[in-house]
Order: sequence, then structure tokens, then C-alpha cells
Amino acid sequence: MIAIITGDIINSRGHEPTEWMPKLKSCLAQWGDTPGTWEIYRGDEIQVRIAVSEALFVAIQLKALIKTMKGLDIRMGIGIGDESFIGTGVSESNGSAYQRSGMTLTALKEKKVNLMLTTADEEYNNTMNLVLKLASDFMDDWSPVSAEIVYLSLRNPNKSQQNLAEQLNIKQSAVSQRTKRARLDLVQEVLAYYETTIKTIRE
Repeated sequence: MIAIITGDIINSRGHEPTEWMPKLKSCLAQWGDTPGTWEIYRGDEIQVRIAVSEALFVAIQLKALIKTMKGLDIRMGIGIGDESFIGTGVSESNGSAYQRSGMTLTALKEKKVNLMLTTADEEYNNTMNLVLKLASDFMDDWSPVSAEIVYLSLRNPNKSQQNLAEQLNIKQSAVSQRTKRARLDLVQEVLAYYETTIKTIRE
């Protein structure tokens, strides 16, 4: 089984690609090379091929990155399943993971939510998507500084609040306040819940 994340940048037309594209590419590059692991196509759409255990972590890190830029957000559908055909790039490959990811992204626009997941297990989908819907209630409202602290914390899990404070040139107490405001503790709980429960899913 693999996971495919298909997403599109919200409000990208109101922002120059130079504002967000280099940052997005730098973020995606930590998980592999383009076009085998990820692709950006049609200007503002992305597709990422990733291990099932990492899928939600990658999606939330991408969301945090995009929301560091005022006025931008990202809509993502995660599909978990098989890969029956490997093309020259992610966007040319196929399988149930790809199909579920694409269908989930389409469903997001109708449901007016920005993050959903689809596996072969309907009961699991319902539970996990309720968790994601509740988490999105605060993640969609991240300010750029809240999103930044989440992004840096996820990207550098071994850095202390003091290390992050030095990197951002702010006080450690300010890092603590931003972390609380961003509900980073709940983000970590959602990720831990996903990592534990997704192991029970079989294609």
C-alpha cells in the first residue's frame, strides 16, 4: 500500500508564484525527487507519493507551510491503496491510491473542507475524517506566525522551544505562546492517532 496526496493551492491566483513556489518545492524535496515522488502541475496543483505511515504528517506540514503566507491555503485529498501502474512521474501513475486521492479532492470542494482521507475501510474513513474535520476547525484559522511555528516544529522535531526562539529571533516565551495558539499539542495527538490506527487498514 501507498499513499497519494493530491492538492491544490487556494487563492493562488491572487499571489505571484515566486511567493510560494520555491518554498513549496523546497518542502517537497525533503521526501524525494520530482517527478517520481512529487509533481507540481497545472500551475498550482500538487501530487505526492508517500509511505502510508507518513501521509498525514506530510499533509499537515504542507498545510502549515502554505499558511505561513498570508491569504493562501491548500486543499488536499489523501488516498490510500495500491499502485497498479508506475509511469514516468506521479501524475502518470495509477492504482486505487491515486483514484481515491483524486475523488477525495473533488469531494472536498463539495463538502467545503480542506483535508480528507480515503481508504478501503469506510468505517475508518468516517472516523478519521471526523477527526480531521475537527482539527481543520483550528488549522484553517492558523495565522502566518502560528503556521510558521507548526511548520518549524514538524520539520525540526528535535529542536527545543529555545532553539526555535533563537532561529526566529524571538523569546522562548513567545514560541510557547505561538505553540499554544496554534494548538500544536492537538496536531501531535491527531498525528499519533493516525499513525497508530492506520496500521490496521488493509487494501
